[in-house]
Amino acid sequence: MTDIISLLKNALHEDLGADGDITSIAVFDAQEQGEALINSKQSGVLSGVTLIKPLFELVDPGVEAEIFCVDGEALEAGKTICKIRGPVRAILAGERTILNLLQHLCGIATLTAKMADALKGTKCRLLDTRKTTAGLRQLEKAAVLHGGGCNHRFGLYDMILIKDTHVKHCGGVEEALRKAFLWRAGKKEPLIEIEVQSVDEFTRALALSPDRIMLDNMTLEDIEICVDKRNTIASKTELEASGNITPVTISAIAAAGVDFVSCGAVTHSAPALDINLVMI
Repeated sequence: MTDIISLLKNALHEDLGADGDITSIAVFDAQEQGEALINSKQSGVLSGVTLIKPLFELVDPGVEAEIFCVDGEALEAGKTICKIRGPVRAILAGERTILNLLQHLCGIATLTAKMADALKGTKCRLLDTRKTTAGLRQLEKAAVLHGGGCNHRFGLYDMILIKDTHVKHCGGVEEALRKAFLWRAGKKEPLIEIEVQSVDEFTRALALSPDRIMLDNMTLEDIEICVDKRNTIASKTELEASGNITPVTISAIAAAGVDFVSCGAVTHSAPALDINLVMI
C-alpha cells in the first residue's frame, strides 16, 4: 500500500503543484461543504475503486467517500460508484486525478473482460504483458485480474523469459535454454519460458522440455502443428501464443489448443471508460 500512496501523492502533486487548485480557492470559501457522485457513463468492468478513499484523504482528511461498488463488478451506464462529502475545494482538487485513474483502469478491466469472455469453453487463459504505463504496472495488472485475465511475469526478476534477442546472441534456442537450466541449477523455479518464431525453432526447443514455449506471431496453421507436437512429445510443456492477439482472432487461437494467449493491448491500448464526477 505504501507504493500506492506514493503514486497517489505524485499524481496529485502533478495536478496541484505547490499552490493547489487556484480556481477553487478563488471561487469557494475554505469552509464550504459539498457532495458529489462518481458515475459510470458506460457499461464496463470496475477497477480502481479502492483508490478513491486514500486519494481524497491525501487531499483533505475531512473528505468522506461512501463506496457502492467493488473492483471486478460489472458497471452499467448511469451506475453510481461512490458518493463523496466534504470541503468543495478538496472534492474538486482530487476530481481529475481520481477520474484519470478510474477511467484508465476500468478501460483495461473492460477490454480484458471482453477478450477473456472469448476464451470461455476452452482451457486457454488470457495473460497480460510488461507493456504497461511506467509507474502504473501494479494497478494495471490488478485491473487485468478484475477483468478476468491472468498476470504474466510482473518484471524481469520473477521469471526467465528467453526472447528472440537472447536466442540470437546465444547462437540458438538450444544454447540459450542450456544456460538457463544451468543457472536454475536443478530447481523448479523460476519458470523458464522461451520464445520461438517458427515450427523448426519450436521443435528444437521442445526437445529440451522448457516449462513454457511462446509461439510468437505464428500462423494458426503453425500453432496447430506445434500443439500436436507438444501433445505427442512433451505434454507437460505449456504453450503460449503471442503477437497481434485481438478480440477477432483470440477464439480461433485458443481453440487450437494453447494454454495461454498473451496480449499487450489489454494494458497499452485499452480505451478509457467514460466516468464522471457530478456535484449534487
